[in-house]
Amino acid sequence: MRNPKIVLIGAGSVVFTQGLLADLLAYPELREARIALHDIDAERLRVAETVAHRIAAARGARPAVTADLDRRAALDGADFVINIIQVGGHDATVADFEIPARYGLRQTIADTIGVGGIFRALRTFPVLDALAADMAAVCPDALLLNYTNPMAMNVWYLSGKVRNVVGLCHSVYWTMRGLADLVAVPYEEVAYLAAGVNHQAWVLRFERDGENLYDRLDDAIARDPELRRRVRVEMYRRLGHYPTETSEHSAEYLPWLLRHDDEIDRLRIPVGEYVRISEENVREYKRTRDAVRHGGDLPVEGTGEYAPQIIHSVVTGTPRVVYGNVVNDGLIANLPPGCVVEVPCAVDATGVLPTRIGALPPQCAALNRAYVNVNELTVRAALEGRPEHVRHAMMVDPNTSATLSLEEIWRLCDDLTRAHGDLLPEALRATLAG
Repeated sequence: MRNPKIVLIGAGSVVFTQGLLADLLAYPELREARIALHDIDAERLRVAETVAHRIAAARGARPAVTADLDRRAALDGADFVINIIQVGGHDATVADFEIPARYGLRQTIADTIGVGGIFRALRTFPVLDALAADMAAVCPDALLLNYTNPMAMNVWYLSGKVRNVVGLCHSVYWTMRGLADLVAVPYEEVAYLAAGVNHQAWVLRFERDGENLYDRLDDAIARDPELRRRVRVEMYRRLGHYPTETSEHSAEYLPWLLRHDDEIDRLRIPVGEYVRISEENVREYKRTRDAVRHGGDLPVEGTGEYAPQIIHSVVTGTPRVVYGNVVNDGLIANLPPGCVVEVPCAVDATGVLPTRIGALPPQCAALNRAYVNVNELTVRAALEGRPEHVRHAMMVDPNTSATLSLEEIWRLCDDLTRAHGDLLPEALRATLAG
């Protein structure tokens, strides 16, 4: 495949776009690729286009860069589509935190499950419908690489609407980098296997030359009491396998922690953390915009993300293994068929081939199934136009159900429905509280 067309949907997420382009254009075989940028915000799109040209120059690359407010025009003839949209932006994120907080419901990141993840998904699904329709019309065989959260819900929703979709997240990679540091073993010498669901996969194998590195991790935890003040270390101690997402993320997928002040203190859980991250993202965009306007320096560092690696492997045939979020077609035996799971995937010129794992440890699969229940009901709510399923998803969500009564869940859902309004699928805009 010569000079592939790579489309970034949501390119106005400029910082992430910078990292992806720096990675893509570092490969000699991709330096003349066709890069199409799309966003609905004209100013952000102009900034992203300028950034793309600056990164290309720094890399010594000569891509054909275009920027288009018309999504279908940008997608026309695409080989690869990278989705990095965030529907509703910072204001919607703030609503996802502030409205539940009035009910006493605490969240940390609110982008995966929980009420924040549910409503982020519901805001995103109509845009995914439009994206899928455009791809069917102008690039039906393109590989869609999704970064947008909630990852598992979005990939599940897209799975019947586009031919080729893989969800990508860096949590497994960075977890293993962190674990290698904890056990004082170079990452390059570590062999590992992880599987589960996005943001709640499990490290099933952690070795070096046949040595079980979990033994070294146990020693590190025994020596350092502060390590036991991490949510995922607590999960590892109780469940026997280390989870692949940060402690602040992991806390809100569980029923046992955020309702208790003493657990928040003991495990140093940063309630409301993503509002602060989102505010910093806004500031970072403004710094980049100002640097573009005034000729300031821009970072050109790569990020090691999976999408550029996959594209390079498909284009060149270079074999790699990455972690992807894909439909569970017998990949994990004790998770429901059709849900979206995170497993290692082999990549080469033929595409992305997921690995069959078998069964997870039963305690890990049980916790994953609670997560999957929220995903399924949210996706069904949209596909079937059933607003009661939005409430059902909240009812079975671990953190929400541990904190709120049924009547509070119904009223909170109505409040969030009103707050997000026209961003939601039309059939799900009804309020149902008595």
